[in-house]
Amino acid sequence: MEQYICSSCGKMHDVTADIWKCECGGLFNLVKDAIKMDAAAWNTYPNSLWRYVETMPFAEGSKMWEAVTMGEGQSPLIVLDPQKPHTYVKVDYMMPTLSFKDRGAAVLMAKAKELGVQKVIADSSGNAGTAIAAYAARCQMACDIYLSDETSPKKIAQVKAHGAAVKSIHGTREDVAEAAQQAVEEEKAFYASHVYNPYFYEGTKTYAYEIYEQLQETPDALIIPVGNGTLLLGAYNGFRELREHGLIEKIPKIIAVQAANCAPLVRAYEKGQAKAEPVANEGTLAEGIAIAAPARSKQILEAVHNTNGIFIAIEEGEVLHARKKLSEKGFYVEVTSAVNYAGYLKYKHAREEKVVIPLCGAGIKSP
Repeated sequence: MEQYICSSCGKMHDVTADIWKCECGGLFNLVKDAIKMDAAAWNTYPNSLWRYVETMPFAEGSKMWEAVTMGEGQSPLIVLDPQKPHTYVKVDYMMPTLSFKDRGAAVLMAKAKELGVQKVIADSSGNAGTAIAAYAARCQMACDIYLSDETSPKKIAQVKAHGAAVKSIHGTREDVAEAAQQAVEEEKAFYASHVYNPYFYEGTKTYAYEIYEQLQETPDALIIPVGNGTLLLGAYNGFRELREHGLIEKIPKIIAVQAANCAPLVRAYEKGQAKAEPVANEGTLAEGIAIAAPARSKQILEAVHNTNGIFIAIEEGEVLHARKKLSEKGFYVEVTSAVNYAGYLKYKHAREEKVVIPLCGAGIKSP
């Protein structure tokens, strides 16, 4: 049976509904039983991210996911431009709530349901809150979502539409998280955090599995936006599991992209630091990655270093230019997602290098 292990002090904890961090303040990772990696068996499951359920830490024989799923996963992988046949976009905004966060939310909420949770609390810049609200509704759980009072109105409306209570907080993204965590402690509710709860990454790792199946090989590089690192760490863990089980020989190089106006990880990378120091958010259109103090910065930096990757900072004007160019190719993405293409335009890739760019959120979320 899986357990939590503190990433700071190494203490082991049983997985329960009411624990979300170690007594020392450290974040949890998962210590899992040996997983099954039988690619031939994946076709016996539905054509969704749940085809990989045997690699996820659920109770033996659990089929809780069947009551939770809305068909998330298996997003298209498409050549971006016929002139650049080795560059692909993975259209992850083709999900039930129109963002890649459905990957993590579906798995996390299935686990919450398995644990008998009645109420969840989450904090978000928008998309994760929407996803948690939708899957909480699917699970018939009460749900409070803590958001900044400057969150895109369309994202707020989407959260409310799923029946969640929106708790509007004035302040920084970190203030929003602190308010949610205080409520979790006071109410003894389940903290459905896409940052703190490692089950969320069990969902985002399926991004890597799908790329492996769709390409039938490993790409050379992944362009990945990074705020709290939910997609980056998920992709890294997914490719690492594929390599550990002999299905691939290498993990793709991770090209991590941040908005220059809020780039603590870029700064840490440039200074050679093992952990990012908090920065002041100078204001960015890319609200989804505007994280001034990423809680898992050490893990994120390690993942990029371990793949011989790099960090790239994007200016505001470059974001808008990239969004316009993607729209001209038929892909209408939210502003934060345009950061990925801006990073690609800055990345000096070799002509034959196979590159995958995620389109993380639909443009209708932030017109």
